[in-house]
Amino acid sequence: MSALTLVECPRDAMQGWAHFIPTEKKISYLNQLLKVGFDVLDFGSFVSAKAIPQLADTAEVVRRLDMSNTRTKLLAIIANTRGAEEAVQYDEISYLGFPFSISETFQLRNTNKTIAESLKQVEEIQQLCIAHNKKLVIYISMGFGNPYGDAYNAETAIGWFRKLNGMGIDIIAMADTVGVANPETIDYIYRNLIPEFPSVEIGAHFHSTSATWEEKVQTAYDAGCLRFDSSLKGIGGCPMAEDELVGNIATENILQWAERKNIPLSLDKEAFAQAMLMSSEVFI
Repeated sequence: MSALTLVECPRDAMQGWAHFIPTEKKISYLNQLLKVGFDVLDFGSFVSAKAIPQLADTAEVVRRLDMSNTRTKLLAIIANTRGAEEAVQYDEISYLGFPFSISETFQLRNTNKTIAESLKQVEEIQQLCIAHNKKLVIYISMGFGNPYGDAYNAETAIGWFRKLNGMGIDIIAMADTVGVANPETIDYIYRNLIPEFPSVEIGAHFHSTSATWEEKVQTAYDAGCLRFDSSLKGIGGCPMAEDELVGNIATENILQWAERKNIPLSLDKEAFAQAMLMSSEVFI
């Protein structure tokens, strides 16, 4: 049985939090998460402070993370080439994550660029990543549908995946940005993508209600997906999506699900328990 790749997303949890989380508190929390043993920590973003004021301190935070005794790699979200130019300067960061929406409406709302303009950004960011020994992670946002009435079908989503992979991107996550994915679409997409792209790391970044998270994870896993994003206590979501009903899948639920299914995980349970306690002090 293959092990999962777990991506913990405190950045996603923090970005929409109502009041500013002090920098020192962020650093302590992230350093605790680094002790748990997640594969990837989506820790911050290099985006406009006006758009996401909560993460305006990412540059200071990354310099003070303790990477000396962790197997976890850092991922920073960027929304344009300018942000990528800043992010690639940090040796601590291994991955740059770019949200590429296949909904024109949402791409404009999220990055203030059209899909065509965003494709150009992907090309530029990919070249920056290659030049600085980073990996670009693309999130196909609104990958399972959208609430805006923009045209969508699963074949179109798969087509965008092919196009992005053709640009040299080999880590791509399908993102259910507003929690609209249903098991049939999830199953269809992953059962088509995974056999076609055996050398691509294909992920799932699901937003969900508390009632539907497990069927989404189980369906994707049964179809061959092994990379999952989540956040402690399910906190967070996309502030640009303006939907308070859905949030991230709770990491503790993923861990309990994996244990029930006898899926091997290599995490420090004591460090995780401590992180859970700290999360109550961070998100207050």
